[in-house]
Amino acid sequence: MSRTTRTRLRLGLGASAFLLAAGLIPSPAHAEDVTDYSITVDPGTKGAKIDKTMYGVFFEDINRAADGGLYAELVQNRSFEYSTADNTSYTPLTAWTVSGSAQVVDDDGRLNARNRNYLSLGAGSSATNAGYNTGVRVEEGKKYDFSVWARADGGTALTVSLQDADGTLAAARQVKVGESGWAQYKATFTATRTSSNGRLTVGSSAAAALDMVSLFPRDTYKHEPNGLRKDLAEKVAALHPGFVRFPGGCLVNTGSMEDYSEASGYQRKRSYQWKDTVGPVETRATNSNFWGYNQSYGLGYYEYFRFAEDIGAMPLPVVPALVTGCGQNKAVDDPALLKRHIQDTLDLIEFANGPVTSEWGKKRARMGHPKPFHLTHIEVGNEENLPTEFFARFTQFRAAIQAKYPYMQVISNSGPDDAGSTFDTAWQLNKDAKVDMVDEHYYNSPQWFLQNNDRYDSYDRSGPKVFLGEYASWGNAFKNGLAEAAYMTGLERNADLVKLASYAPLFANEDYVQWSPDMVWFNNHASWGSANYEVQKLFMTNVGDRVVPSTATGTPSLLAPITGAVGLSTWNTSAAYDDVKVTDADGNTLLGDDFSGDASQWTHTGGGSWAIQDGQYVETSDTAENTMVSAGDPSWHDYDLHVKATKKSGKEGFLVAFGVKDTGNYYWWNLGGWNNTQSAVEQAVDGGKSTLISKAGSVETGRAYDVDIKIRGRQVTLYLDGQEWGSFKDDKPAEPFRQVVTKDKKTGDLIVKVVNAQSSGARTAIDLGGAKVASKARVTTLAAAPDAVNTETNTAVAPVTSTFEGVADRFTYTFPANSVTFLRIRQK
Repeated sequence: MSRTTRTRLRLGLGASAFLLAAGLIPSPAHAEDVTDYSITVDPGTKGAKIDKTMYGVFFEDINRAADGGLYAELVQNRSFEYSTADNTSYTPLTAWTVSGSAQVVDDDGRLNARNRNYLSLGAGSSATNAGYNTGVRVEEGKKYDFSVWARADGGTALTVSLQDADGTLAAARQVKVGESGWAQYKATFTATRTSSNGRLTVGSSAAAALDMVSLFPRDTYKHEPNGLRKDLAEKVAALHPGFVRFPGGCLVNTGSMEDYSEASGYQRKRSYQWKDTVGPVETRATNSNFWGYNQSYGLGYYEYFRFAEDIGAMPLPVVPALVTGCGQNKAVDDPALLKRHIQDTLDLIEFANGPVTSEWGKKRARMGHPKPFHLTHIEVGNEENLPTEFFARFTQFRAAIQAKYPYMQVISNSGPDDAGSTFDTAWQLNKDAKVDMVDEHYYNSPQWFLQNNDRYDSYDRSGPKVFLGEYASWGNAFKNGLAEAAYMTGLERNADLVKLASYAPLFANEDYVQWSPDMVWFNNHASWGSANYEVQKLFMTNVGDRVVPSTATGTPSLLAPITGAVGLSTWNTSAAYDDVKVTDADGNTLLGDDFSGDASQWTHTGGGSWAIQDGQYVETSDTAENTMVSAGDPSWHDYDLHVKATKKSGKEGFLVAFGVKDTGNYYWWNLGGWNNTQSAVEQAVDGGKSTLISKAGSVETGRAYDVDIKIRGRQVTLYLDGQEWGSFKDDKPAEPFRQVVTKDKKTGDLIVKVVNAQSSGARTAIDLGGAKVASKARVTTLAAAPDAVNTETNTAVAPVTSTFEGVADRFTYTFPANSVTFLRIRQK
């Protein structure tokens, strides 16, 4: 994931209304004869072939996507491995309460070397687990499998029970523990009531050691034990994804690249390394998750490969390239360690594809899957901000992989942004080396997606193919889904170049959110697809095999000058501002403040704390984010802004805003952002930010900078200490009406896909170019208010199917306001 975004301006005027108002077409004698748009299809020309794997999903363990999510284990912290390394609030007894005496022990009596901790439970004592969210979820009549590893000198009897505040949820079970050291013991519960607030309690009559305390629903997806939560797995399966990218994301390129062993000091903050995640679950290493919690690795590479196979998807693993990212930005310089990681990658391919006679193929078979998983693609690295250092390591991985497995497609990446110096450098390196495929990632505003439908039209067809591995607009409202749908028509139109694409992230547990938006939301008893999920599902289940060339008329737009007040802000930084002056194009002063008095001209709308100190306006917190204060008139345009800015302390620089309309709509020049590594102009629209221009650079603490911003119409020029830093013209229209047509080879259907992301219906003349078609079309429509959001209790955005009986070679169809419509038209 990256913190960068991009956006611009959208006007909501319907096309016909605009044309009439502008006097560009005559007022019609018969309104029904007038259309807002026209779509022309060329069925006789072959467009790009669309691979079956084009759309997939990206699973990263973020927002408790694995433990407490897709991984069906109901016990949290089952092996007492939670640590402050995972989260400063954690202890080895997080999620547990003890009655009597108990302590977590790390000594030579442990279960095994990689499972470091165990619980020493006193005689007559018990430990109770609170599960995830509100508790352990059980459903009346369903079975739940309990297991525990235990040892007790002289043996003991364990009493295992399920209950909530209202009483018993299942009949208690007695488990006899023998005298022969560590062993696994099992029992089964049948729930007598449904509850989302359950607690699992294990008590012992004599002193005992416990580890790997587990409770699994019997009813998991496809496999048990160690299975997947059924409703979440089924929501992914319903998408019919062509691939599953896994495991990251920031999990791949952050932390130590060492292993989990005595030699490395059992480092807890490691990159995701596949060998930690296979074999019996009680022997798998624990790890600190980058997103602030613990990873048990119960859901590991074997389960991932098996899940991809179960849902008919291509597995697409990602391995570390020994260059950290996601804010860490360090190249690991250790040839021996690099060699080990390259060998691990070769071993991973053998684990996936090797015969049962091979070392790792044999281990796969022992886990229950003698047949290979048919791995064909593998990605090295993720969003590295050091492209040169990354690529030097990537080429060594690629050479080793292709020497042994020449059929393997090895995927590179272009960093965390959709543009900029890192992006450009990475792409040039990839082109020069003739890399198979490059993974692009970006999270931008809905406006950016409406503006950039043509992004891939001009890409070099002789260079690497594109894998759009992570993308989303900032939000889970239907307006976000509409913008993404419009963008997806451009992805399909460029299916000869864009070979793979996946929205991200996939999952979010509503009580453990580190990143939003997300495709599927859940808690411990329910799950629901977002508006974005419904868009993805509609596209993924109606892809087609080939693009049918088509064109559409556009929406006229009138771009007004950039207007708005001015603002000052900080992000994890304390900064001082002085000598603010705003003048209009004629040199007349609109605002002047040297802070020799009070700050009455400024309105504080963000976080942090502001005060006048020594004739400067100072934001005093160096941990607060977006501390915006603003002054002036939102109708200001064509002006010059001068500010003197000084960083006092903290991680970043300072932010000077212009075009400020309200708290969610503004531009700002972010100087020393991204942990003081680059500067950029970002635009916020409805709270979602996008990057318009960026450059590498940092801000010095204690140095006063002269910041000047000149706005003329939609042209903006920026000066730092009197020197021009950069400029841009924000004049790209956000087209709300987009289309693509594909053909389904199996059915012969033409699939006309139209997005109308505006507040009025779009009456459209459709010319099928002489195609002989049936008079009826099957229609699937997603239509809702732009701000509609799906929740656990309300599915505001859902597909509606219908039949349209007016199809002909030329016909008219009105696409509803704020809608995504798929017309499946049968060819005769």
